[in-house]
Amino acid sequence: MAILPVRIYGDPVLKKRAAEVTVFGESLRRLIADLRDTMGAYHGVGLAATQVGVLERVAVVDVPLDEEGTKRASHALVNPVIEHRASSQTAEEGCLSIPGIFEDVTRAEQIRVRYQDEQGHGVTLDADGYLSRAIQHEVDHLDGVLFVERLSALKRQFLRRALDALARGELPEGYAPPLTHGQGGAS
Repeated sequence: MAILPVRIYGDPVLKKRAAEVTVFGESLRRLIADLRDTMGAYHGVGLAATQVGVLERVAVVDVPLDEEGTKRASHALVNPVIEHRASSQTAEEGCLSIPGIFEDVTRAEQIRVRYQDEQGHGVTLDADGYLSRAIQHEVDHLDGVLFVERLSALKRQFLRRALDALARGELPEGYAPPLTHGQGGAS
């Protein structure tokens, strides 16, 4: 498949709400495969279609369930809707679209999410812990919300210089995105 370039903070597409998927076919399966390949190449645990410039409600997650990373929860979520949230947890988050910035974010500890799979079949998933956090983060992306918007105004002010630098295209020192390629070769 393809490794796609991940859009960086300041790109207007990251602030847009993605449209619901109505056609389940080969192009959706290709998008999901590309999202998985891209997420892996960037060493992420989740990726939303909006992060690669596609305004469709599609996200993938691949979260380790144990310390060794041998047990994993891998899901492709089409048109996800979080139906229930319970308790709360605060933990550090980062984002492939906001390289170099990591901050504590409070989210629900447990969620119930309803979505469709690649074929359009309905799925209901109860998730907790890291998987719950990853799904909430990706659903936020599909709604045009970035994790830094979940921080206090004071914390956002503290990050302003770094965020403005990203918006100007100034990437953190040492940041090297993977080479991206489509079906026609390097791009």
